[in-house]
Amino acid sequence: MEVLFIEYPKCSTCKKAKKWLEENNILYSDRNIIENKPTKAELKKWIKTSNLDIKKWFNTSGMKYRELDLKEKLIDMSDEDKIDLLSSDGMLIKRPLLVTNKFILTGFREKEWKEKFNK
Repeated sequence: MEVLFIEYPKCSTCKKAKKWLEENNILYSDRNIIENKPTKAELKKWIKTSNLDIKKWFNTSGMKYRELDLKEKLIDMSDEDKIDLLSSDGMLIKRPLLVTNKFILTGFREKEWKEKFNK
């Protein structure tokens, strides 16, 4: 199974998740969410595959989210506009993002990751 690990290298949660992958001998490709942000096409596909509401893809604790007052603005935005916004700035996306051909995970919740990888 191919595993794509999308991270912001300075993020402490991303560091924890990466360490977990390595400790569990899970091979992955690494991608910096700032230098190589997800495209609209990727996001559309991944959001559909994840079965998560688009709101769950936003990094609600991030400075950018608060600066743009997205808590209020997202209410009136179309899904297409939300995807445009997510694809415009990697810092708006909840991270880390783990993409496989079987499942997609946003954020790092060790219990959830263990279940998905049967660890």
